[in-house]
Amino acid sequence: MTPVELSRTVLHAVRRAVDAGELSVAVPTRAVVAPPGPGGCGDYATSIALQLARPAGRTPFQVAEVLRSHLVGADGITDVVLTGPGFLNISLDRAASGVGLVGEILRRGDRYGYADGADGRTVQLHCPRDLRAVVVAETAARILRSQGALVRVTAEGFEPAWTSVLGVRVDAVGLAPAELPVNVRPVPVPAPASAELLALGRDAGRWALLHPAAHDRPRTGDEHLVQRESNPLFRVRYAHARARAATRNAADLGFTADPGPVAGTGSDTSTLTGTAPLADVEQALLAALADHPRVLAAAADHRAPDRLARHLVTLADAALPFLLTVLPRGGEKPSAAHRARLALAEAVGAVLAGGLALLGIDAPEHL
Repeated sequence: MTPVELSRTVLHAVRRAVDAGELSVAVPTRAVVAPPGPGGCGDYATSIALQLARPAGRTPFQVAEVLRSHLVGADGITDVVLTGPGFLNISLDRAASGVGLVGEILRRGDRYGYADGADGRTVQLHCPRDLRAVVVAETAARILRSQGALVRVTAEGFEPAWTSVLGVRVDAVGLAPAELPVNVRPVPVPAPASAELLALGRDAGRWALLHPAAHDRPRTGDEHLVQRESNPLFRVRYAHARARAATRNAADLGFTADPGPVAGTGSDTSTLTGTAPLADVEQALLAALADHPRVLAAAADHRAPDRLARHLVTLADAALPFLLTVLPRGGEKPSAAHRARLALAEAVGAVLAGGLALLGIDAPEHL
């Protein structure tokens, strides 16, 4: 079960409770599921009971108890535990949910995590005449559009080099009416540093501006260009290139991707990556992939592209050890486990490519 499917299952539980007369509320259009916070357990948690408590005239815990009865036993759910004032902590059948997640990503490709359609929101982003503010606003608009919003970006000033070098564009330039305040204002980049950023080129320049949180001052040195592990942008693009290479190399060996259990049989079950068992590496990777839709939604809601950039680093760091296990070694013949690992690698490549595209950064096939 993917996070999107789990969200639908939670909404279905609310609908069943309403139809049974156990709750008197309007069924919401969205149920947020996310990894459990402190004190939580299981694979995902939702606070929907807290959201429905007031309109239902019940305590959050009472609402959660009602919903739990409709969630326990649902396909793909192994347990539901109530914690705190009324959080529903949901445990999934990990084997089935992992296979389903990979299949969903492969179907959606680099649009995994996107909304299914327009959600009715209209957002106006307005920024000062500052290189970083313009890049952040334009990128936030990309992410908002991926979540179904209609977005317009305006700036109080603009330099042609920002387009020719960094590829950034806005919908209009000039002073806005008083009723349209500046609402995108990260820590600005001083004029001398702006020249250094432009010298980095499109990909490294955009990453330097987007990876730090809005309240942090970006670094403008050439550390963003180095091809080594100390550079987060390099790790993200390298993981993408390795994932794409796995597909090419697998084709040379005569096999293709097929979602399934990544652990084989016999000696293959003990495959290690460094010092971590394959099962642990796989679970960390699946967790990062599953979290991608939530990260996109949060980055859109908070106008914070840095959340997406940091998530891509987390995903790449989880993927790199796993990618060492995808292809057969020595005299091994391709097995069902290798096809499943290739499917997971291709899912990684799709998510990294889609995330980099939203940041306006190229995802090369070769590095």
